[in-house]
Amino acid sequence: MKRHLLGLCLALLLALPAAAQDRFASALAGLGEGFGQTAEVAERLGALGDPRAIPLLRALQDGTLRRTPAGAVLLPNGTDAATGQPADATGAEPVRINNRVRQVLRGALGRLQLISPDPAERLAAAEAVFRSPAPENVPLLQSALTQEREARIRAQLELALAASQLRADDAAAKRDAVARLGTAATTEARALLIEARAANPEIATAIDVSIAAIEQRLALRRVVETLFQGLSLGSVLLLAALGLAVTFGVMGVINMAHGEFVMLGAYATFVVQELCRGIPWLAPWSLPLAVPAAFLVTALAGAVLERGLIRHLYGRPLETLLMTFGVGMILQQAVRLAFGAQNREVVSPSWMQGTLMFPGGIAMTQNRLWIIVFGIFVLLLVVAAIRFTRFGLEMRAVVQNRRIAATMGIRTGRVDAMTFAFGSGLAGLAGVALSQIDNVSPNLGTGYIIDSFMVVVFGGVGSLAGTLVGALTLGVVNKVLEPYAGAVLAKVCVLVAIMLFIQRRPKGLFALKGRAAES
Repeated sequence: MKRHLLGLCLALLLALPAAAQDRFASALAGLGEGFGQTAEVAERLGALGDPRAIPLLRALQDGTLRRTPAGAVLLPNGTDAATGQPADATGAEPVRINNRVRQVLRGALGRLQLISPDPAERLAAAEAVFRSPAPENVPLLQSALTQEREARIRAQLELALAASQLRADDAAAKRDAVARLGTAATTEARALLIEARAANPEIATAIDVSIAAIEQRLALRRVVETLFQGLSLGSVLLLAALGLAVTFGVMGVINMAHGEFVMLGAYATFVVQELCRGIPWLAPWSLPLAVPAAFLVTALAGAVLERGLIRHLYGRPLETLLMTFGVGMILQQAVRLAFGAQNREVVSPSWMQGTLMFPGGIAMTQNRLWIIVFGIFVLLLVVAAIRFTRFGLEMRAVVQNRRIAATMGIRTGRVDAMTFAFGSGLAGLAGVALSQIDNVSPNLGTGYIIDSFMVVVFGGVGSLAGTLVGALTLGVVNKVLEPYAGAVLAKVCVLVAIMLFIQRRPKGLFALKGRAAES
């Protein structure tokens, strides 16, 4: 990029008229003769708006700009900065700078990068000029606006121009700047207007109107971001609670090892990613491959647990609770022995990294967006499996009336094993999602087991619709309360609210008929 930019500057040099070349050459007078003179040269070059100044100032900032005893300024490639021709570098020494010069360089480069061929660089420069407004920026910003074609950069340039016009002496330009800043939804714009209100009492009313408009937009943005965070948390709770809705809601088994099945899904994701590291073409697909792997691993573990232990304890909820609690501790210790107690890193693929910016300055992280999509996708798959497959038909029959289902030829024991394995597999899918936003450790699932039970009980035991509504409701309520009460107290408030709600509706939001609802 630097070579391309230098070549572009040299091409522009040949096309520039002699007067422009003379202005650029005269602007270099005094460079390297002292820190004060060097700072003045950087200021002049920044205000000149000449693209040849960009590589010069960058070289000065990097310490690679040199000056000969005759006064010629040499770029890192050995050419004379004023003429663009090769020059004799005998006796040339680096131009030294201090903190004051560095500060001036940052501002000058920020203004000059407005004419850079790189859109990202132009956007960053417009943001930098907006944060450091000055009347001398106005001509350069106006010139950049006439050449800019990208809408996002134009919008940022207009805000930067308004911020600089606010510091100028033109009253009409100030009023126009106040109105344009009022369309921004940033705390920086509000701070600029608050600062300008004291210095410009004649337009204080207009400034107050713009500040009110900004605060309204900021409040709307906070609401949208809070809702997104709540939906993000709700989608995590949904994934964690779906498996519990099947094992606890349908089978009536209080599985305290459910959090450890979530943890096993996360470690399965880690193992798949490690196996894919050595195969370059397969590495980007490690996360999609981890989804079926995590489901199969945790489903198999659930089937072994149900056939080996749980089937002997049906109808004895206290013993089942204690037994699954012990199994959870065993699984945690087994993982510590196999992988160690330290956290394991699971790298998100490139398409899940970064942040998306929406109109109004609303930022949403891509990994959270994908988890919301994944949660909805898994919920639809569960609904389809229960509604449109023979396994789902048999499971619903056993839930409604086990004895009649058995007399109709349904093997209820096999249905129990498949149902428990299905719910455990869903917990493994939750582990895949959590590996992208949380530390993969033996204690990963411990923090979600209580929340999962709250979702299932609040939504209605055995109801998938209740699980969805309960997860999203608890997620949003938690995020709404956190700014006021803190994370811990917000959870306490939610727990108390659910206890009071269950007193009025013991069967939750969506009550089911059948064995699970009556137990």
